[in-house]
Amino acid sequence: MKRLLFLLFLPLAFQACAQKNAQNPYGLKIINNYISYQASVKENPDNRLVEIKKAVPSIRLDIRYATKNNFMNRVMYSQPRAFARKPVVEQLKNVQAALRKQGLGLKIYDAYRPYAVTLDFFRQAADKDFVANPNKGSKHNRGCAVDLTLVSLKTGKELPMPTPFDSFKPEAAARYANLTPAVKKNRDLLISVMQRHGFRVIYNEWWHFDFNGWQNYSLMDIPFEKL
Repeated sequence: MKRLLFLLFLPLAFQACAQKNAQNPYGLKIINNYISYQASVKENPDNRLVEIKKAVPSIRLDIRYATKNNFMNRVMYSQPRAFARKPVVEQLKNVQAALRKQGLGLKIYDAYRPYAVTLDFFRQAADKDFVANPNKGSKHNRGCAVDLTLVSLKTGKELPMPTPFDSFKPEAAARYANLTPAVKKNRDLLISVMQRHGFRVIYNEWWHFDFNGWQNYSLMDIPFEKL
């Protein structure tokens, strides 16, 4: 009888394993359920994914992956929301306060990104240099990366930057030099204020900033609606 039950449940076990590998084919340690996430927050409150707009209401959002206005040309997120780990949001609040003195503020395109979306990006992106390799996961998956730009607080309009968000052009590089003085000034202002508050720009995307200490946070695969 025990042997019969084992044979009956064996295909189900293989199916569950296959489904698990499809979501995490690289064997990474990923928090992918709310109970595990809650346990991590109980262990360390800094692990909490904070909704940025609720914590810093003056920050503007333009969550492109909740629309078709992105390099994938399709909706990737079910909700236009932005989350990041608690210390990340605390520093974004400080950045916003510093910019306010100049009549400026932040607009966020993307922040925490579930790991499953990173898998989709890599499978379908034509240029793999502009998407994170899922064999290691992304800083976005850890809640420790933000994509953003500067806006005028008076008009709400974005300041001119070298390229639009998610551009694959050479001008998107953080140190690209052949720019007008005004555009270069805007880009460098964004980079300098973010660096002063614990972020590092990546070399090929002027809009992408990793939080210093991202290594201390786990990869996550929890959709927005579960947070």
